[in-house]
Amino acid sequence: MAQKATKLDKPMGKGEILAALAASTELPKKDVARILDALAALIERHIAQRSVVMFTLPGLLKVKVVQTPARPARKGVPNPFRPGETMDVAAKPARRKVKVLPLKKLKEMIG
Repeated sequence: MAQKATKLDKPMGKGEILAALAASTELPKKDVARILDALAALIERHIAQRSVVMFTLPGLLKVKVVQTPARPARKGVPNPFRPGETMDVAAKPARRKVKVLPLKKLKEMIG
């Protein structure tokens, strides 16, 4: 089952990923596609608003949602590109950002 990692010349597309997973697991391509769709739905349920806002794929990665606060508008801020001039900075609303953090196995793969 576990194959030695080989170098790739270009990133795989969705079809290539499905074919590679189907070949290594000896499952039909449709079943692998359904598993990936189920994983996407599971991640969506975990990171949805008013949920646990965190999903961990054991050993590989952790997906979490971080709430950034609103930033007020500011006037008379020094312009970093034109010294001596001032500029106005528009307000930014609060928003939710997705952060993906690598875990131990993923860190070991690159190093």
